[in-house]
Amino acid sequence: MGETATYLYCIVHSDDAPVTTKAPHGLPGASRPVIASVARSFWLVTAGVPLKSYGPGPLEASLRDARWVTDLAVAHESVVEFFARQAGVTVIPMKLFTLFSSENRAVSETRSRLSDIEAVVSRIAGCEEWGVRITYRPSLPSRAKGQAASSGTAFLTAKKTARDVARRSTGAAAEDAERAYTMLAAMARAARRREGAPLAATSPPLLDAAFLVPTTGRRRFKAAVKKLADSAAGETQVTLTGPWPSYNFIQPESNS
Repeated sequence: MGETATYLYCIVHSDDAPVTTKAPHGLPGASRPVIASVARSFWLVTAGVPLKSYGPGPLEASLRDARWVTDLAVAHESVVEFFARQAGVTVIPMKLFTLFSSENRAVSETRSRLSDIEAVVSRIAGCEEWGVRITYRPSLPSRAKGQAASSGTAFLTAKKTARDVARRSTGAAAEDAERAYTMLAAMARAARRREGAPLAATSPPLLDAAFLVPTTGRRRFKAAVKKLADSAAGETQVTLTGPWPSYNFIQPESNS
């Protein structure tokens, strides 16, 4: 094994070789992105990376540094998005730290999976990914006017009433989020929920979903999300992010 490995940013489906002029540099310490031909209008965007930084041992140690991983994720994404913006291409983004021993090995393994890759292209071509997050933070109820702090019974009664009101309000907000998901999914080629709480969040949102939206329907989709945000109650926040390369739609949807 040499002193470098081949890093794979993405696979590009395009009649012509993607243009690398003005491409971002990419990962720290890596060579500039280059194009490798696979077959039948499929191309790899790769770079050489030093094993002293990206070999198994150094990489495992570096993964403990959240800031380092974040910086590399941003650098990786900048390269993927550069190629995704080119006309007439479909980009299949790779996961962070997709490495091969050589460019020839990367090309060979991609060729061996070409039928699966063609299926991915059929699924995501002409689309872009958008994220929609709906959060709900009910305001804390104030103590009822004239209620004595020393009155234990009154305090517990008021607390139960506030809890019941909050539960009903949260339930109504959750139902609204479900209706929003159904409505937005109808505008997309595919939609997938993302489970769990996002980083820095204290609790899971009512909805955190990715939508595979045809580029021809982008304006209609964004207008629908804006309408949801404008009509949301004060405690509800609707956030739209994108467009992104289609990370959440590379794998076929599970039937389980």
